Amino acid sequence: MPHAPTLQSFIAGRWIGQHGAQVLRSAIDGHELARTHEERLDFAEALDHGRRQGIASLMALDFQQRAQRLKALALYLSERKEQLYALSHHSGATRADSWIDIEGGNSTLFTYASLGSRELPSGNIVHEGPAMQLSKLGSFAGTHILVPRGGLAVHINAFNFPIWGMLEKFAPSFLAGMPCIVKPATATSYLTEAVVRLMDQSGLLPAGSLQLVIGSTGDLLDRLQGQDVLTFTGSADTAAKLRANPQLIRNSVPFNAEADSLNCAILAPDVSPDDEEFELFIKEVAREMTTKAGQKCTAIRRAIVPARHIDAVASRLRDRLAKVVVGDPSVEGVRMGALASHDQQRDVAERLETLLQSSDLLFGAQDGFEPRGANTSQGAFFAPTLLQARDPHAEGGAHDIEAFGPVSTLMAYDDLDEALALAARGKGSLVASLVTRDPRIAAKAIPVAAAWHGRLLVLDRESAAESTGHGSPLPQLKHGGPGRAGGGEELGGLRAVKHYLQRAAVQGSPTMLAAVTGEYVRGAKVIETEVHPFRRFFQDLQIGESLLTHRRTVTEADLVNFGCLSGDHFYMHFDEIAAKESQFGKRIAHGYFVLSAAAGLFVSPAPGPVLANYGLDTLRFINPVGIGDTIQARLTCKRKIDQGKQSPQGIPQGVVAWDVEVSNQLGELVASYDILTLVVKRED
Repeated sequence: MPHAPTLQSFIAGRWIGQHGAQVLRSAIDGHELARTHEERLDFAEALDHGRRQGIASLMALDFQQRAQRLKALALYLSERKEQLYALSHHSGATRADSWIDIEGGNSTLFTYASLGSRELPSGNIVHEGPAMQLSKLGSFAGTHILVPRGGLAVHINAFNFPIWGMLEKFAPSFLAGMPCIVKPATATSYLTEAVVRLMDQSGLLPAGSLQLVIGSTGDLLDRLQGQDVLTFTGSADTAAKLRANPQLIRNSVPFNAEADSLNCAILAPDVSPDDEEFELFIKEVAREMTTKAGQKCTAIRRAIVPARHIDAVASRLRDRLAKVVVGDPSVEGVRMGALASHDQQRDVAERLETLLQSSDLLFGAQDGFEPRGANTSQGAFFAPTLLQARDPHAEGGAHDIEAFGPVSTLMAYDDLDEALALAARGKGSLVASLVTRDPRIAAKAIPVAAAWHGRLLVLDRESAAESTGHGSPLPQLKHGGPGRAGGGEELGGLRAVKHYLQRAAVQGSPTMLAAVTGEYVRGAKVIETEVHPFRRFFQDLQIGESLLTHRRTVTEADLVNFGCLSGDHFYMHFDEIAAKESQFGKRIAHGYFVLSAAAGLFVSPAPGPVLANYGLDTLRFINPVGIGDTIQARLTCKRKIDQGKQSPQGIPQGVVAWDVEVSNQLGELVASYDILTLVVKRED
């Protein structure tokens, strides 16, 4: 019988590996699925390729262009996902389990593509403004910028989500302009290899931006430098060993760990067995035990329930778990598959034995466990197992030992303070859920639990229909947790991108800061031309191009007319006596009248390159405008963003942010804001 295919590493632009080494077996029936390669990798070559070719090719693109590549890559993978589903089956995953891994990975690419397109500039510098005046007269200022680090990101991933786990780190790294070296867990590395092959075949990856290591990392970590970043997902023990690597310590290499943790769900004391929330709790615990066969870093390991309801919870969970059909996911009716490997099966069994020293078995293999499907006796199946802690406050047990499979432990409490204390005994977790009907309980519990958990879900009947559930990290929100959970952060929208950028403070004149940041900074020299800035095409506009408008004196008729038009008859605008008794001592104009009047001063009314005003940011009303005051506006091109988009009619356009300062006759600032406009590109 011929050997199974040999997996290959992707190093320095070529696929390496001809001779098979370690056998990887199907979790369903144990047949030989693939082999790792025996060839040793040259990690000096890998790092050199990433630093030379990878950084150069990524920096040839800007944030906006890299965001467009991510979107195209997500579309490419989406069109080829069925071949990934077919392979994922061998990891023991059901179709629903694989959906989390495959569709979840693509969704993360789409999310970061959208975030980058909406929120990052053209170019490769992020200005974290506004600039701050550091001198009395304003000729010396300071601000912060974020720039690509100029190093590599090494991502060491776990076995449970070989696709999503890789893509959720790759996406923000790529967007930040940082080449990646990906090291998947060996047990399911055949899935990661399949995805990287597709990504390579797409032609969308800049040369050197992604490399793949199958097997050992060898001396890779010993070669990392201060501009590099290391991330890890896996066990807390391995995270601790990596954190202590002398090279990482010596070079202050940023290290982000997301470790498996003893997550919990709390059934609040206000919920009774007759409440809808009670059933929501049962469903959530059972789902987290059986989805991915419990192999989720976010799975509920501790279910903390009121002592008076623990028998009811145990009874309903047993009934629900008894209905879970385990076996080959290709068999009709199967809802839970196998553990990812036979090594994992042995590890869970050993940890369960340890847990049983301090817990009672409520449901497990003795309750009719018989996986369905041909040859499943050779697979890595494990029965859903429910325990109950004899003493929830005792050392060890489920507060310290994690069986990384379909195993959960019930714990009883008498009041909410005790429940929160039990939750904290996990010593830091990725996520906790609170199931309650009472907003007052949520308001009390969540701030306390937040010190020990990276993410908190409050579940009730109102949110249940649309809730993504306890165990679903979302790309828009932070994923990570304190203490045992690793102390790191992944995801979290642009927060994740910023982990791969270097922040620096910059000081100088406003003109110099504007030149560095690529954004107009107030106080910098402006460019005043005879052409109104709104008459310029996108390509022709210069940062700092500015218009100082003519003036307008505010009258009582303006207040009356605006009040009638808007329906805003607030006393400060119309009640002479009450206004005199206020802190302003007089009637003042509506703030939105000031905005409208300023627009009337700077808008060029004829059709032209400026298509529409679609947003307004950072609005502040600084000083009041009274009857008889005279206002004047300065409009300055602050920032240009080329998103590579077109109008519905196919007209190319870009986004321009304009700085607006509205001042009175004394030169005092009365209003400050940015407006965002769509501007047509000139046809070359």
